[in-house]
Amino acid sequence: MKENPPPQRVTLKDIARAVGLSPGGVSLAMRNSPEVTKETCERVQRVAREMGYRPNPMATSLAQWRRSSKTQPLQASMAWLNFWPDPKKLHSYAEFDCYWRGARQSAEKFGYRLEEFACHNMRASRLLEILEARGIHGIILPPYPGEFPNDFVQFQWDRFSTVRLARHGDHPVSHFVISAQAENAILAFDKMREKGYERIGYAGPWHRPRRFGAGFVWAEMHLFEELRLSPFLYHSAELSKAQKPFEAWLKEYQPDAILTETPELPRMLEKAGLRVGKDIGLAATNVLDSPVSAGIHPNGEEIGRVAVLVLISLINDNDRGTPPIRREVLIHGSWVDGASLPERSALTSPRSAKR
Repeated sequence: MKENPPPQRVTLKDIARAVGLSPGGVSLAMRNSPEVTKETCERVQRVAREMGYRPNPMATSLAQWRRSSKTQPLQASMAWLNFWPDPKKLHSYAEFDCYWRGARQSAEKFGYRLEEFACHNMRASRLLEILEARGIHGIILPPYPGEFPNDFVQFQWDRFSTVRLARHGDHPVSHFVISAQAENAILAFDKMREKGYERIGYAGPWHRPRRFGAGFVWAEMHLFEELRLSPFLYHSAELSKAQKPFEAWLKEYQPDAILTETPELPRMLEKAGLRVGKDIGLAATNVLDSPVSAGIHPNGEEIGRVAVLVLISLINDNDRGTPPIRREVLIHGSWVDGASLPERSALTSPRSAKR
C-alpha cells in the first residue's frame, strides 16, 4: 500500500501571504520585536497557530546566531545593579560573590560582558541614560539590603529584560533564579537524621521571604509529635536581645542538633554553656557565610550561570518589562559534612538524654 506523503511544513512565507506582510515582518512579529506593534504580533501569532506552523529548530538556531553575531558583538553588555551603600559589601558575602562569578563566566561564554553599576547614589534617570547609551537590554539584580530605593521603583523597567537573584522586596516584578531554600532545609534535616540526631531544632530570623523554616517544618512532619520542635524565630533587628529567649527555648525543647541560618549561633550556644560538635550538633543553611562547617553549600555559581541563560532567552525573545506570569528557577544546594555535626554517638552528652 502506498504511504501518504508527510504534510507539507507551513513556512513564514505561507503566513506572510495569509496576513499580508513580508516574511521579514512575520519573523519580527513571531519574535515580539518592538519594531512591530503588539496588535500585529498577536494577529500574526494567532494565524500561525491556526495554520499549524511549527518552527524549524535548526533554522531558528542559525537565524538567532546570525542576529546575535550582528547585534550582540563581543562588547555587548549586561548590567549587574549593585544597590549596596558600600558596593564591596555585596562581594564580601561568599554566596553573593559566587553569583557574580558564575554570571560573569556565563556571560563571557555567550559573547557578553557583565558590567557592574554601583547604584546607591545614582539617580534612576542617569542609570537609564547610561544603559541606553551602551545598548544594554538585560539586567541582573543581585540581593540588596534594606528597602528598594524609591527613585528606582518608577525606573523604566519595561525597557529591559530583568532577572532577580533574591525574593526580597517587591520591586521590580520580574523572573527569579534563586536558591531552593525549602528543599535545602529538607535535605539538611534528612542528613542530620542520618547521623542519628532525633531532636532537631531550627533557629533563624522571622523573615517572610525566607523558605528555610517552611522546609524544616515540612521535613519534621513525618516524625512522632514528641520529636517535632517548634522553631526558634527572632526579628533580625533584635538578635542582640535574643539570648535569653534562645536559652529558654533550649531548656524547653532540649534539641540534640540545630539547623540555622544565623552565623552568630555558635557564640549564642557557647554563652548557653554548650560546645558545638561536642554537646550539641549544628548545621548551617549556608556554609559559605557561616562559621559552621556542616550544612548546605548553595551552589551560588550555578545560580549566577543560570540567571544569565534565563536573561539571554528573555533578550532574544524581546521579553521586557513586567512579566504577566512570573517564573522562578530553583537551584538546589549540596550537603557538606563537617566537625560541627559529628555522628550523634560522638557527642559528649546528647541533649535528649537530659530530658
